Amino acid sequence: MSETWEWLVHSPLFVLLLTLAAYRLGREVRDLTGGHALAQPVLVAIVVVGGVITAIDLDYADYRDGTEILVFWLGPATVALAIPLHRQAHRLRGFVVPMLVAIPLGAAVSIASAILLVRVLGGDDLLARTTAPKAATTPVAIALAESNGGIAALAAVLAILVGILGAVAGPAVLNLLRVKDHRARGLAQGAVSHGIGASRMLADDETEGAFAGLSMGLTALAMSLLLPALVALLL
Repeated sequence: MSETWEWLVHSPLFVLLLTLAAYRLGREVRDLTGGHALAQPVLVAIVVVGGVITAIDLDYADYRDGTEILVFWLGPATVALAIPLHRQAHRLRGFVVPMLVAIPLGAAVSIASAILLVRVLGGDDLLARTTAPKAATTPVAIALAESNGGIAALAAVLAILVGILGAVAGPAVLNLLRVKDHRARGLAQGAVSHGIGASRMLADDETEGAFAGLSMGLTALAMSLLLPALVALLL
């Protein structure tokens, strides 16, 4: 039985099914709570999966190996966000210039504030380089951290945490600031909390989700261009 159990928990199929079941549970929790801000499927899935692999003492490397297929499909899933944008393309009229100004400016503020906050709180250059790409989508944050001397694994964790925080608190903050334009709401959310925030906005409103997806891609591009220069300037 011990050998069978060891084979089972280290099987790629087990961790794959665990991840999919945890995310499905998160969707059910969200629906049961009427879309409560804290009931984000990704957050629920992380808590469930983290608890299970900790309880069965499963090494993270084994878990990652078993979920490579999900990592692969993140790319097509991100590209698929272009579908709702295509449906909302007519709403880009009169919004392109403000968007092309806001996205690079927001990316620059995100990078600079992360670096300066780390320095003010006593962190070293390594932590600053790791934190700087936090608002980029996770694969981009990993690549940027690696190429700029940061810690890729920690950059991924920070990007996911920022995405979850943005998905949970972002809409409430936008409501508090009385931002009512669906395009602006989506743009702000996608620039801050990338794919996780975009999925939240898409569930709330198709226009917001479409512009969040567009913002996510443009922010990743802007960060890729601005990060090396800002890191060199501030560090």
